[in-house]
Amino acid sequence: MEDVNRRSFIALTGGAAVSAALPQPRIGAETVMDLRTGLASLYGLDDRFGGATVGPLAQAHFSRVERIIATTSYPGTIGRQLRLIAGETAEHVAWLAFDAGDNQCALVHWHHALTRAEELQDHSLAVLVMASMALMNIREKQPDKALELARGAQEKAKGWAPPSLLSILATREARALAMLGDHVSARSTLANATRVYEQERGARPLPDWVVFHGPGELAMAQAALFTESGHHKAAVDWLRRSLGHQETSYARNEALVRFSLAGALARAGEAEESANELKSGSVLLTEVSSGRARSSMQEAHSFLHALDPAAAAASTAHLIA
Repeated sequence: MEDVNRRSFIALTGGAAVSAALPQPRIGAETVMDLRTGLASLYGLDDRFGGATVGPLAQAHFSRVERIIATTSYPGTIGRQLRLIAGETAEHVAWLAFDAGDNQCALVHWHHALTRAEELQDHSLAVLVMASMALMNIREKQPDKALELARGAQEKAKGWAPPSLLSILATREARALAMLGDHVSARSTLANATRVYEQERGARPLPDWVVFHGPGELAMAQAALFTESGHHKAAVDWLRRSLGHQETSYARNEALVRFSLAGALARAGEAEESANELKSGSVLLTEVSSGRARSSMQEAHSFLHALDPAAAAASTAHLIA
């Protein structure tokens, strides 16, 4: 296949571009492998340190991929792989921005990733973006948008997605339904998400971003359904189950569960236990720079403050701004 040549720009003082006839570096599979390894390492760093810390590293990686696309030459097959990595990296930049609390930056990069997915007709990337955006809509209390995205992603995932991925999408659909007040459909959908997950037998390799999903996430989703229907004591039971499934390498996820548990305990009238979970979760924030986790902590703190102001003040006085 003929080489795909991208414009080579050299900025002058006035911002003009000089001749594009200058020799362009030629790249191949080794560069693609290097870029993909770099992206995979960012997933692991995100799990341990959170979006605010890892976001700038991901942005630098994204800039590098885009620079290579624009300033080098390569066969068409390599070009497609580069554009796919650019889309996947843009999605991860968006995810990290969302985790850091910068939703506007997240949306910009998610839309960029969707553009790449449409250009390449890559359903896997499109589903990843839609699943991530659905979760943001759930956190932003926009269940109608979350439901549309979760269902649209399920349509694109038909016929090829592994059970774990289908389970994630059904879980997000269930949470959106619960927020919309359709508790019967929410319970049915979450039950289906659990059944689908149990079909996973490792027959196919999972995408990197899917491996977090499991019993802990399903238990947390069940707790969210009880919370939406006002059954806070039942939510406490499921959040404790979720906490028992958390792995030490997922510090941010543990913090999110602990803060959800602290909030549920406060709403169930258990001030002392709520304060203890807030303290335990706040310790994790010394390791994780996650705006999502900090926001969850502040929400739990507000529930505890409404129940017992003294307990709330003592639990996270050093962290609440």
